[in-house]
Amino acid sequence: MKRCRYIVFLLLAGMVGQGCSSRALHEAEAVVAQADSLWQAGLMYGIDAGDSLSLAQAYETLGAWQWFHADEYAHACYHYGKLLRAKDNPIEAMQAFINAIHSRTRDYHILGRVYSNMGDLCHLAGDFQLSYEMYERSGQMYLLNGDSLLYFYNLNNMAYELAEQGQKDEALTILHTIPVIDDDLSSLMNLTRAELYMKICLYDSAIYYAHSARSSEMSFIEASLILAQSYSFLTIQDSSVYYANFIIEQSNLLSNINNALYILSNDDKTKDINEVRQASADRSDTQKLIAIRQGKLSQAVQLLEQDLAKTPDLRWLYTMIATIIVIGSCLLLYIHKKRNQHKLLSQQVDDLNKINDSVKEQHEHIQKEYTEYKDNLLTQIEQNYAILTQSPNIFTDIHWKDYNALCQIINDNFGMLAAKLQGIYHLSEKEIRLCILVLLEITNSKLMAEKLYYSESGIRNFKNRTAKKIGTNSVKMRNALLKLAISEYSNAANNEIVHA
Repeated sequence: MKRCRYIVFLLLAGMVGQGCSSRALHEAEAVVAQADSLWQAGLMYGIDAGDSLSLAQAYETLGAWQWFHADEYAHACYHYGKLLRAKDNPIEAMQAFINAIHSRTRDYHILGRVYSNMGDLCHLAGDFQLSYEMYERSGQMYLLNGDSLLYFYNLNNMAYELAEQGQKDEALTILHTIPVIDDDLSSLMNLTRAELYMKICLYDSAIYYAHSARSSEMSFIEASLILAQSYSFLTIQDSSVYYANFIIEQSNLLSNINNALYILSNDDKTKDINEVRQASADRSDTQKLIAIRQGKLSQAVQLLEQDLAKTPDLRWLYTMIATIIVIGSCLLLYIHKKRNQHKLLSQQVDDLNKINDSVKEQHEHIQKEYTEYKDNLLTQIEQNYAILTQSPNIFTDIHWKDYNALCQIINDNFGMLAAKLQGIYHLSEKEIRLCILVLLEITNSKLMAEKLYYSESGIRNFKNRTAKKIGTNSVKMRNALLKLAISEYSNAANNEIVHA
């Protein structure tokens, strides 16, 4: 009799346990469904609605049932990982994303999102090569899902990681394969170009593309930082300080604030010593916070590297045994898989053909635009020259007696010519003034000698010596100055002029 009661007790306990597990599973699925709905609306579960504890519980519950609910578990991993990122916990966030890619889900869209987030964490940790690999895997998932728009955004992410490493040719090759299908994507591509040119010290081009990138809210802050840094490298301090102050006001990203504070500490000449010290102290505090965050990010990247280095387990052997038992079903699955692969391959071939045609058109368009850009720049310079030389008070108009104001006017109207003469050829003030007279076609020896406080008999020799310093002669000197005005200005160590 006691034995019968014991058996009945076990059966009742099992039924109660099963009922509790089933209820917890349904609740977890409901939480994930709500998180998906908020996600589609541009909101985040645990931040804008819902609570983080419920999402954590759903993540744990579905983890125990992942063999039967792989898609729901992958979604739970994704939402929980994003929440952990928002809570500044990149280590556990990375673990959640790793669990998602091992969930055996075939929801390629969510896998693409997961790999993209892993790429973001690697980028923040400074591991740009691993970040590139994660974005590449993300793009493969989007292709499998047939989502070409997200695939093109992901190609830009890959190009950006190459730009961070200064790999110019590889980054531009990827950018040329991306068709410009919306304004946000175009701005992000310009941001990538701006980052690339800043990394390889072509600051004029970096400034040009950064201004273009500021047309979109998605790239506005980062483009402003590039402008601040590029102007700082060009020693145009008013502009660099302006954009650095803008970053301090608008961005809450520690790395952006750190870079802006560095510029303000070194370029803002309007601050007194106490303000400079305060900026340096603020930057020191920011660097401490960055060091703490980088430690967490490094651990997160180590988790990913350890997972990638793991040797495959032996569960495939059990799958092989099951395959032998149900050979017929597996054969049908194989045929179905082959058909899907053939369909995907055909789609990729069609996409590549379309991309190739688009790339050719874009390449021709870019070449045409750049030629027109240089022609327009030269035309503008000649127009500015004509306006100035028609004035009867030309020396007053260009502030001849105030050297700094004179250089500013020449820089603004003649392609940064004064800055290039000083930065590239290290010309003296008098030599730069001579070049300005030659540019404005003021060739009267007496007038030149008067304006330069130089003997009239020595003007010709002085002009010849200056022309040699910029690699030309006195006859071709003005043409050489015009070419210099429309050329790229690089602060690279070799001090060469790089023509785009």
